[in-house]
Amino acid sequence: MNGGRLAVGAMLLIAALGGVVMWYLQVYAFYEPVTFQPGQEIRLTPIIGATPEAIPAENATGIDSESSPIRFRACFTTTLSLAELTETYQTYEGAEPLIAPGWFDCFDARAIGTALERGEALAFLSEAGIRPGVNRVVAVFPDGRAYAWHQLNDSLKD
Repeated sequence: MNGGRLAVGAMLLIAALGGVVMWYLQVYAFYEPVTFQPGQEIRLTPIIGATPEAIPAENATGIDSESSPIRFRACFTTTLSLAELTETYQTYEGAEPLIAPGWFDCFDARAIGTALERGEALAFLSEAGIRPGVNRVVAVFPDGRAYAWHQLNDSLKD
């Protein structure tokens, strides 16, 4: 009788440890900070031409992971107005920010998504095909707050 309880207790302990490890791997492991130095700036794709151009970005902070092409997230501010941005750069239809890990608290995907739906922020194409089947998207608010993420493009959907 005690042997059965011991076996069940051991299985529960192993399952709990496995759950903790899985949670850690999903939320914390593999993420690395992103540095936005020359050559790795925040860029947007102009309306005329296909080569993305660096835009002014201050206080940029970001995370990324080699384990998935859609784990990139970034927060920054820009001095460009929405009018300047819409006159110069391609807007992005169907922008859907992905949830960031809770510890990367500058990026609130739900709030960004709601603002995009209400027209309180605008989405722009940063770089098409930044990785196979993935685009980088940037959302900008009227006050200059801006957020970037990777999103699957039509070549990988369905």
